[in-house]
Parts: sequence; C-alpha cells; structure tokens
Amino acid sequence: MAGVNKVILIGNLGKDPEIRTFETGAKKASFSLATTEAYKDRDGNRVETTEWHNIVCWRNLADIAEKYLTKGKQIYVEGKLRNRSWEDNGVKKYITEIEASTFTMLGLKGDDTNRLPESRVTPPTPPQEQTPPNDEYQGVDDLPF
Repeated sequence: MAGVNKVILIGNLGKDPEIRTFETGAKKASFSLATTEAYKDRDGNRVETTEWHNIVCWRNLADIAEKYLTKGKQIYVEGKLRNRSWEDNGVKKYITEIEASTFTMLGLKGDDTNRLPESRVTPPTPPQEQTPPNDEYQGVDDLPF
C-alpha cells in the first residue's frame, strides 16, 4: 500500500522569497510561512502560538512566487514534507521543508495586492446560424425526430 505525504497550510509569508537559479536553468524559491492558531487557556486568557515553516517552490511555481509573493502576504499552500541533511564544517545539519506543489494567494475582497493581474481576453463569439432567405425556406424540418 502506498503512503500519503500531503501538507496543507494557510499562513503569512515571513520574508520575501529568496530566488536561486541553477546552472541547468531550474529556479528555486524559498521562503518562511507563519501559521498562527489561537485558543483560550484554563484561565480564559487568549493564547496564540505561531509555527514557522520552510517552503520551497521549483521551476514555474518559483517564477510566480518571485513575481507576486512578498513579506506579509497570506497564501494557501499544498505540498509534501521533505527532509534534507548536509554537512557544515564537520557538523551534520538537518532541515524539514514543505515542497510546494501549488499555492493560492489569499486576501480580503477588494484587496488587489494579493491578486494576479486579470486577463482581459475576450472569448470568441460563436458563429451565427445562417437561415436561408424566406423564399427558399419551406418550413420543412430535415431532422429525423
């Protein structure tokens, strides 16, 4: 049986995306995302806890992140957990990241700062049905039903 590795987050960017382009031409965008949840403790005091997540976007998604994401923007992210390790001066280091497969910019209605520019493409008009002139049209229905 196959496993499931899926993460869904809604939060605010903690910094502008850092963009890195590799020799192959592949692009990577990295940024932090804060998710906050609030609850009341036993004494009735409101308590907020914030978790920070490392988000990574690749290729086309990295291009979109570079163009439209900035610190503070609220986004919805879907992706999967990835763990990496590397050695730095003889010390092994680890990081857990969310590799985004998609994200959606969120915001208040009327807040154009979180939206992609609208496409102003006019849909093609459907072809007009041609009816023969009255003298040629005899009202005969050619349909078999």
